[in-house]
Amino acid sequence: MVATYAPGPLRPLHPLHSILLAFPFTLFLSALVCDIAYSRTFEIQWANFASWLNAGGLLGGGLALLWAFINLIRSRDYRSGRAVVYFVLLLATWVAGFINVLVHAKDAWATMPEGLYLSILATALALVAAWIGFSGLRVREMR
Repeated sequence: MVATYAPGPLRPLHPLHSILLAFPFTLFLSALVCDIAYSRTFEIQWANFASWLNAGGLLGGGLALLWAFINLIRSRDYRSGRAVVYFVLLLATWVAGFINVLVHAKDAWATMPEGLYLSILATALALVAAWIGFSGLRVREMR
């Protein structure tokens, strides 16, 4: 018997979970763009935009995190690590975004450069979490 490996689909994300998972990356990325624009122009409105975009990213990320936590509790394959890594990455994204919101709550001049660095971190974590969340492929043995 020859063992061959072919990609097979995992259980896909629920459509509502997919929509909620798309929010943190896009909103944190938009906040990063606003932080870059503020660092270049020093127009205070860019810092205000970044604050609101971070708050929206926290809202969408919190709902996706809640959904991932429920899936983690309900799933039987938590030992595989994929669900745990996905949940931990979403949690780290939410924590970085929350700290970023606290930094952006200060005066606009006081947000730089910490706000920019935290926006980069939150965006990168959201990208990796979305990548893991949306990747539905695994390797399985075919007979």
